Amino acid sequence: MLNRFLALAVITIILPASALGLEVGDIAPDFTLQASDGKTYTLSTFKGQKAVVIAWFPKAYTQGCTIECKSLAEKGHLIRKFDAAYFMASVDPIEENTGFAEENKADFPLLSDPNKVVASAYDVLNTRGVASRHTIYIGVDGLITAIDSNINPATSAEDISTMLGMLGVTIATN
Repeated sequence: MLNRFLALAVITIILPASALGLEVGDIAPDFTLQASDGKTYTLSTFKGQKAVVIAWFPKAYTQGCTIECKSLAEKGHLIRKFDAAYFMASVDPIEENTGFAEENKADFPLLSDPNKVVASAYDVLNTRGVASRHTIYIGVDGLITAIDSNINPATSAEDISTMLGMLGVTIATN
């Protein structure tokens, strides 16, 4: 029993907090990132105002990411019925995400994190140096409310809408 306790204590000391992973209930790491619509978004500006959804994707112009982007572009009305801001995000440069958004007629912002700082903070950066496909849900209070790592790119908009409903996000009034 003592040996297991010591082993756990050693693992806890050796592993940095980020290696233990972001979990539901954690405070969402703040960020300021450029977006494909020419604006810069900061998470903290939404606190107390709207829920936020960040759909991390590996790489612009790849098959699965194109399918996911088109899903969100074509069926974004399902998400917009909720009082939530939603984004796709990757570690691609802003120029790539801007072109990718235009090509797929995305009517929502794609965030760029080329320095990989935010992807690391959200624990989505994988060993290939790109973001893993995860969707992070952040409540109005700034806390992580859900983390979905089982993404179907073709039904991404429907799945996000369903999750927002399950999380009790309010319906938009405008």
